[in-house]
Amino acid sequence: MLELRRRVGRGAIGLVAFIVTGCSAGLGSSAPPSTRSPAAPPAVPTAVPSTVPPASVPPTSVITVEPSDGDPSTPADVSDALAGMTVEDKVGQLFMTVVYGSHAGSSSKENQARYGVATPAEVVAKYRPGGVILFPWAGNVSSATQVAALTTGLRKASSKTPLLIGVDQENGLVSRLRPLVTELPGSMAIGSTGDPGNARDAARVTGEELRDLGVSLDYAPVADVNINPRNPVIGPRAYGSDPREVAAMVGAAVDGFHAAGVASVAKHFPGHGDTSVDSHTGLPVIRHSMAQWEKLDAPPFRAAIAQGVDAIMSAHVVMPKLDPSGDPSTLSRKILTGLLREKLGFDGVITTDALDMAGVRKKYGDAEVAVRAILAGADMLLMPPDFRTAYGAVLKAVQTGRISEERLNESVTRILHLKESRGVFEATHTDPGALKSSEHLKVARRIRAAAAARAQSLPMRAL
Repeated sequence: MLELRRRVGRGAIGLVAFIVTGCSAGLGSSAPPSTRSPAAPPAVPTAVPSTVPPASVPPTSVITVEPSDGDPSTPADVSDALAGMTVEDKVGQLFMTVVYGSHAGSSSKENQARYGVATPAEVVAKYRPGGVILFPWAGNVSSATQVAALTTGLRKASSKTPLLIGVDQENGLVSRLRPLVTELPGSMAIGSTGDPGNARDAARVTGEELRDLGVSLDYAPVADVNINPRNPVIGPRAYGSDPREVAAMVGAAVDGFHAAGVASVAKHFPGHGDTSVDSHTGLPVIRHSMAQWEKLDAPPFRAAIAQGVDAIMSAHVVMPKLDPSGDPSTLSRKILTGLLREKLGFDGVITTDALDMAGVRKKYGDAEVAVRAILAGADMLLMPPDFRTAYGAVLKAVQTGRISEERLNESVTRILHLKESRGVFEATHTDPGALKSSEHLKVARRIRAAAAARAQSLPMRAL
């Protein structure tokens, strides 16, 4: 049952924001990728009619969506959910995709071309993806009320298995929800304060506002150690260049997201800090030995794992001394399974970075990339450029035994446990009127002042 309750909204003017042209979970350009007509997979799920909530709600409304809205048979826990899934359902769970439109019922030519249906709700009902990631360039972000209505509609469309809704909200340079949410300093500014408490508070504030919008996962924090001053893609997105200091900040940020009830994703494993090539446009090569990796790159990821980070994102980088195959880490079993799972002991969700990036598409086609990522150890495939081709390739690999049923179930179980641990199986409340509260703005001002004071004591340091 959809319950509406009123709450007094809290508004305020945000702080000054930075500008960005790219990020890890997709480039984030102002226009979507070019449309093409993907080939149909061997078997395509049948679209299921879905109930879409009203296109808008009052800006101060609290919306409560019960997990059984739209389908009284919605599972109560992981075991029930897995037992009730078809192979097609399970393959769908492996994907985190983009939908086009401002509301669940908005028709879009992009959706029609990419998925064979018109609306975001129909995409979710047809393919039953594990999650959806929001972007301004996909028409998903215009106002707090609109985003809350969109996430509500998407959840209702996913009547069989609860849907993750994610966003790339690092703050600073990468801020997909600007100017809707409290604008906080970026990671380098926070790191410069030397106080992990600031990283924790910033993540908590961001997480609470994401929850108010109906977003359950943030692709943050950045766990890279920015040791290359020529790095074109990480730079100020990292907390700094000292592995121990970055590790403390990353661990604190994970704590902050969890305090807000939002899943966090540490990125980009095994480390993207020592590159001079942007993996959005090329394939970086990092020649760290195992000893160098242990010292320079691993500490922040170890800290994230120690704090129970929900997911870790792979990097589209080649580390030939860790895996001489020449494959990017996203497709490397030695790195994802050997290093991350076995050496570091991580048993959460491994997600790829965006599969529309050039770094992962240099060596293999889009269909093979999706299959190889799963075989390497990835659980979720983020933003394949040709969804139907990627979905069809993974489904065929399962049907032919190239991806075993056991391997498929491992990934789906991890994804469902993430959803369960972050309350996605429970009633979801949105409150767009609660954004930019006085308490949140006070935190932002305090952190910014601490960063500014530190900058004055370190001349020429860029924040």
